[in-house]
Amino acid sequence: MNIQITPGPLSGTVCVPPSKSIAHRALICAALAGGTSVISPVDSSKDMDATIGALRAMGAAIVREGKRISVTGISTPPKQAQIDCIESGSTLRFLIPVAAALGISCRFTGSGRLPQRPLTPYVDTFLCKGVKLDSCFIPANCFGQLEPGAYQIPGDVSSQFITGLLFALPILCGDSVIFLSTPLESAPYIDLTIDVLRAFGIQIFREENRFVIPGGQRYQPQNFAVESDYSNAAFFLTAAALGSPIKLFSLSQDSLQGDREILSVLSSFGASPVWDQGVLEIQHPVCRATQIFGRDIPDLLPILCVAATAVPGQTVIHETRRLKIKESDRAAAITDCLTRLGAKIREEPNALVIDGGFPLHGARVSSYGDHRIAMSMAIAAGLADAPVVIEDAQAVEKSYPGFFADFQALGGVLHVV
Repeated sequence: MNIQITPGPLSGTVCVPPSKSIAHRALICAALAGGTSVISPVDSSKDMDATIGALRAMGAAIVREGKRISVTGISTPPKQAQIDCIESGSTLRFLIPVAAALGISCRFTGSGRLPQRPLTPYVDTFLCKGVKLDSCFIPANCFGQLEPGAYQIPGDVSSQFITGLLFALPILCGDSVIFLSTPLESAPYIDLTIDVLRAFGIQIFREENRFVIPGGQRYQPQNFAVESDYSNAAFFLTAAALGSPIKLFSLSQDSLQGDREILSVLSSFGASPVWDQGVLEIQHPVCRATQIFGRDIPDLLPILCVAATAVPGQTVIHETRRLKIKESDRAAAITDCLTRLGAKIREEPNALVIDGGFPLHGARVSSYGDHRIAMSMAIAAGLADAPVVIEDAQAVEKSYPGFFADFQALGGVLHVV
């Protein structure tokens, strides 16, 4: 599906959808708990479908009623399972250790760029822990029974590998320790995992470069409320910071989500996020270039490149290396898309450099099959002097299927071409 967006202002209010990151974690915890949990609200998306389908294959009973999901935990795991992770890296990396802890022989598959995203930390780590993962890429077969003990894993590849172990190790019969062999990146995602685990009765002790996980723990069923998603809110927050009078509600001001950092980064651009009785708006738009460090906020970087094009001066986004192994090579994708619109942006080995303040023009761009590129281009279109066509715009279905409906509700003009 290709969508053409006619430039124009957005205005109004947006109810931010629930956090996909939190929902993934809560659903997995509920599946590992005895009894029935209720998780809500949870929006439909391809990523959520992947995790729900995987947990069903592993023996959980899951019933969806609108945004409310009832999960009856796994009582008797199957001996074997086929798990299609679709394009969800979270589903894949979170559930490999869980399957191993439950003793399920699983074949993991997926689509899009997911087969190109490596599993090397698990292949290396599982060698002496009773489990064999037969490939560094999917399709991959995982079989054996995970054993407790000492695990060493790099912290600078993806926090998803650590989160997967944090789900699995508490249910083993003995205590475990995860040692980080390199500095931790995307640390807020680990904080989020530990917070959700705590809500389901699991204790994790975090120390300087390790995590201590007591064994023999039991997940407790919960009625769990999923807070709204800063990762998806970032697109309309950036539109607001570019001058559109948009108000966002349902976000938590005290959230542990790492992408809450969008507020600090927009402030560094000169914008002024303001809370008023739970409603968030931007009172002053972006006005100056800045320096951004992307190690902990990789999902925000495409839309922050859009913000950088609007302000005079040079913005440098450092630590972009991990963008190459997302749903697309996001560094290359956003560079290509914004260049087509007339922006001055270049990619360096571990940075993106944007010389802002130049006008954007109408053009045809690709989403590269990446939801965050598609949404970033929709916001960038508002800065252009002529319509922008986004190819394969249906990529938003991965995480925010209602994005274009919300865009139109704010006055955005678009049609399918």
